[in-house]
Amino acid sequence: MTVSLQENDFDIATEIDALSSGDTGIGAVVTFTGLVRDMVDDERIIDMTLEHYPAMARTELERIEAEANKRWPLNGTRIIHRFGTLIPGDRIVLVVTASSHRQAAFEAAEFIMDFLKTRAPFWKKEKLEQGDSGWVEAKDKDDAALERWKR
Repeated sequence: MTVSLQENDFDIATEIDALSSGDTGIGAVVTFTGLVRDMVDDERIIDMTLEHYPAMARTELERIEAEANKRWPLNGTRIIHRFGTLIPGDRIVLVVTASSHRQAAFEAAEFIMDFLKTRAPFWKKEKLEQGDSGWVEAKDKDDAALERWKR
């Protein structure tokens, strides 16, 4: 289990290799990579600034990762979330889950992303061609996605 909060970009293949190297019990590795889009509501995005409170963000990401490891038989997990100013096409987040079976790896990756979208303390501000959009509001559909994970 590892969580990183960083300004720098990451290399997906390097992260997968680091997680799975030497573990022959892994039968599936699932990755999710979130990217900065170039459009929102028919307006072009110039850049996106992600702000966070480091200690709070790390604690929450570690909590989400630990919960995924309790719910599924995982051999390993990796979460990277970037902060700072990013432009369209930049990578924002990486979630990697490894398990002996694909179903656990897929479900754990979805679980982690659903919780990151709604519970991780990051604030996003988009700069649009027509001016700042302000802080990005939470979406009802992201909250609804959490319902399937309630025990």
